[in-house]
Amino acid sequence: MGRNTRPGSLLSGLPTTVLSSISSAASSAANTVASVKRAAPDTPPQSRPAKKQKLEGLLGPGWEKYDATNVVPFYQKHKDVPEALKKYFYQRERYFSLYDQGCLLDEEGWYSVTPEGIADVIAEKCRCGTVLDAFCGVGGNAIAFARTCERVIAMDTSETRLRLARHNAVIYGVQDRIEFILGDYVAFVNAYVSLPEGSRRTIDVVFLSPPWGGMDYTSSPRTQESGKMDSRVSLTDGLSYNLERIKPLPGADLFHMTRRITPHIAYYLPRHINLQQVSDLLSEPSKAECSADGSQGQRIEGEGKIEVQEAWMGNKLKAVTCYFGGLVEGQEYLFPS
Repeated sequence: MGRNTRPGSLLSGLPTTVLSSISSAASSAANTVASVKRAAPDTPPQSRPAKKQKLEGLLGPGWEKYDATNVVPFYQKHKDVPEALKKYFYQRERYFSLYDQGCLLDEEGWYSVTPEGIADVIAEKCRCGTVLDAFCGVGGNAIAFARTCERVIAMDTSETRLRLARHNAVIYGVQDRIEFILGDYVAFVNAYVSLPEGSRRTIDVVFLSPPWGGMDYTSSPRTQESGKMDSRVSLTDGLSYNLERIKPLPGADLFHMTRRITPHIAYYLPRHINLQQVSDLLSEPSKAECSADGSQGQRIEGEGKIEVQEAWMGNKLKAVTCYFGGLVEGQEYLFPS
């Protein structure tokens, strides 16, 4: 099985069948996106045939390799936005303050990206050496992490969203601090923990922002299946969101699996999450937390607290972030210096 041996990659040694990089066609086998500067190259490539002139992308000349202008529409007027996305378009500068400079989102990104102000608060809380954004989407959190952490691993199963995340990172000038990885997080964890302990690159913090269930996550599964909105099972009556609805694994299993990498976890969850289920996450580990040899995920003495941070925008509660391990206020001593 092939291994990632590219020098400087944070994921050196992992199977190449698990991870693949979003890079140029000439280096599609590489597992690391090349570091770049926002300024255009000083000299043109040598010994290449002349190409037909193309329309300039949103990132400007010299950035064609990273420019995702033609991947999704760049909406500038509300009349051009699909009806289902208009309410999100009105909040575009809350999602990305530099939206007008060319930030791009696909349909899922419009309703799932973490608003920039909230992402900045999470990033400050997660300040560390290396953070893994396990479901990076169009890059909202990864960009914020790049301003507080030394290195960011941004992972997603969608090539489109990774291209958009890298495009957006260039606009914010932080692309050189982010390693964009196309891969399945569950497969990654299994591959990572299978490596000899001394050969693993340290991942200090994992940020989990998994799919909640689409735009209709505030309704129950019964409502989604019938296609009808029933106030008896909507958020308005205070029914809580069940961790079992998290994808690609039930939320508790995803958490316990992540603890095989690190106990320092930030878990971004719906505002109506069942907090009793969150509290139960520090009880006995599930099968997902145990490796094949029966050993359990990382646990540290004295980590009995969970910090729940509410994310408000104006007078509206948007989500909650649950912190574990050394990310909890008062438990900073658990975090390695």
